[in-house]
Amino acid sequence: MKIIETPMAPNPRRVRIFMAEKGIENVPFEQRDIMAGDFKEPAFTELNPFQCVPVLILDDGTAISESIAICRYFEEVQPDPPLFGEGALGHALVEMWQRRAELGLFFHVTQVFRHLHPKMGHLEVPQVPAWGEANKGKVGDMLRIFDERLRTTRFIAGETFSIADITALVAIDFMKPAKMTLPDGLEGIARWHSEVAARPSAKA
Repeated sequence: MKIIETPMAPNPRRVRIFMAEKGIENVPFEQRDIMAGDFKEPAFTELNPFQCVPVLILDDGTAISESIAICRYFEEVQPDPPLFGEGALGHALVEMWQRRAELGLFFHVTQVFRHLHPKMGHLEVPQVPAWGEANKGKVGDMLRIFDERLRTTRFIAGETFSIADITALVAIDFMKPAKMTLPDGLEGIARWHSEVAARPSAKA
């Protein structure tokens, strides 16, 4: 078993944080260079036709890509601590907020980065600067929704840390390379970010 990744990319970081929270330490990582075009090599494309990381390779050769799919695999292998919620309501709330964090926040931050950062020009073809700029407003809208939520709950899906917090943390931290800053007055997010960024797993 191994995980193919690019250390600085946000999606592999989600998996590393998840594994750190689980205490899973026996899975080796194989590094690939996205900027050098490693993902376009035929051997890697056979593993993941979408040409992105991370990819989990099981001992029997099965390749699992998509960050949340990999996290769900490890959740089943090692259920404790539960990071996808507990019980019908817990599972539903985590799923709801995880999707909001991924589709409403993480996605838009990455679109800003991919369409506005000069170094991404050879990978995001075509780069559409107007689309990158448009996504900045969408990030701001979602941050305000999450801020309101975090004024009433300790973590995003409730009182327990979950995959939704991991996705939101990585998205907000990725705002820095996307050359975005948090708007003023987001006291709920500021309190939450200070807490989750201090967890040992955040350094994974």
